[in-house]
Amino acid sequence: MTSVFSADGKNVPCTVVEVGPCVVTQVKTVEKDGYKAFQVAFDDKKEKNTPAAELGHFKKAGVTPKRHLAEFNYDKEYNLGDQISVEMFADAKFVDVCGTSKGKGFKGVVGRYNFGGVQQSTHGQDDRQRHPGSIGACSYPAKVFKGMRMAGRTGGDTVTVKNLEVLKVIPENNILVLKGSLPGTKGSIVIINK
Repeated sequence: MTSVFSADGKNVPCTVVEVGPCVVTQVKTVEKDGYKAFQVAFDDKKEKNTPAAELGHFKKAGVTPKRHLAEFNYDKEYNLGDQISVEMFADAKFVDVCGTSKGKGFKGVVGRYNFGGVQQSTHGQDDRQRHPGSIGACSYPAKVFKGMRMAGRTGGDTVTVKNLEVLKVIPENNILVLKGSLPGTKGSIVIINK
């Protein structure tokens, strides 16, 4: 993240995103596939690191092998090999961004769900700090219900941040400046929808 100054002198937190250029590698139609969509690819990779099936897929579209693929449902018509650049966001005021959040590893109930522990009256045990306390019921139902808040892996989930304001579009560098933060680490791949 970084920040820019607005016209009225306020410091606005923002994220700079490299957008494309992406290439259309497949066009799906209602007659052939049952729905209308197009597939785009981003970020070149070497032919020697590409499986043969993917290589044939990219050669059919007439493009070099790419690292990342995504599918979008839009009314606009695209053809194989068409380039999609950051200029498509020139008229957009807000966008939705979908990505994978940072992984936090294995956490206990205090770190994962903010359980109180010994000092608070709810959740936890009276003699051991940071433990979950009782999790089950009696002889009926004689099991622990699914979804019980317990220790486990945190983060690494698919997260969508909606209605991020587009502050600036810089077409010569394929850069989009969005207000606020995005899910994931620096350099991670995100999907941007108008």
